[in-house]
Amino acid sequence: MRIAVFGSANYDVSLWVPHLLAPDETLHATRLEEFCGGKGANQATAAARLGANVDMIACVGADSHGDTLVAGLQRNGVDTTHVHRVDTPTGMAFPIIAPEDVCIIIARGANGVTGPDHAEAATAAIAAADVLLLQGEVGGEGAGRAAEIARSKGTRVVFNPAPVVDEVVAAVLPLADVVIVNRQEHAAVRPPHSVDVVLTLGADGAVVQPGRPDEAAVAAFPTTVVDPTGAGDAFCAALAVALAEGTDLAAAARFGCAAGALAVRVAGAEPSMPTRPAVDDLLAEHGGS
Repeated sequence: MRIAVFGSANYDVSLWVPHLLAPDETLHATRLEEFCGGKGANQATAAARLGANVDMIACVGADSHGDTLVAGLQRNGVDTTHVHRVDTPTGMAFPIIAPEDVCIIIARGANGVTGPDHAEAATAAIAAADVLLLQGEVGGEGAGRAAEIARSKGTRVVFNPAPVVDEVVAAVLPLADVVIVNRQEHAAVRPPHSVDVVLTLGADGAVVQPGRPDEAAVAAFPTTVVDPTGAGDAFCAALAVALAEGTDLAAAARFGCAAGALAVRVAGAEPSMPTRPAVDDLLAEHGGS
């Protein structure tokens, strides 16, 4: 089972605050931690921890943050052959975590130069994959070319349009097989009936094929929330792994919900990505897959 991920890699500086900032407010953080992150790298790490062979296709800077991200991916068993070192600084993200919500500020950095040439250089890896995972943190030209290659090679395309960027959606959505969206993304993207849709609802679980005759609700798992930053990425990776293993979409979404429930229990994006035994154990506790 092989997953290819074409996406972002960010160095995260996470700040915990007592509440989200009001206009003109200066606020002391109660906690600061630094982690490996980026939606692409998070999903690659999660897929590897869940048992997949994973190829990461990305750009990071020729700087210390890039060194840290590449080492983190390799430590988790991700193949970094197609992680390119570029002159642009490594992308960074600043999650601001309050009791009521999370906001994330992103400096795109090297993710902004991840382009069609990087997708083409990874043609063999994309062709060998069962699933190509794409997100919204890299440019539309590169993501679209990766999706085109996947389509031409028979690789399933799973698209998580987060954040929603018009050029990425326009390039990838027509080529996607499965789209994973939250409420806001679903309203913005309006996935066509030609693609399968999974709507994530956080603490309320997920809905497969919302608004369609075969709509199915997927229950959430009980959990304790420490940091929700990586939950969506854990869900996406788990769903992709389950699909690569031949699981149907509803069961894959349940596997994703279990992974997301485990991710929110741990601070930081990369550290929170769950292992396969942990997900299997949680599923077993709640009636199996």
